[in-house]
Amino acid sequence: MLVDISQNHQNYIEDCEICCNPIQVSVVVEHQEIVSFQAENLEQ
Repeated sequence: MLVDISQNHQNYIEDCEICCNPIQVSVVVEHQEIVSFQAENLEQ
């Protein structure tokens, strides 16, 4: 997974490369450094 550090707040959904289940990804960037990263399985 690549993270674009030019954006301060990012929220998006990725599919797992192995099982194809959706994963919600949240990233917070400050001064071009990742300060928060969360990934949550959205499988129901």
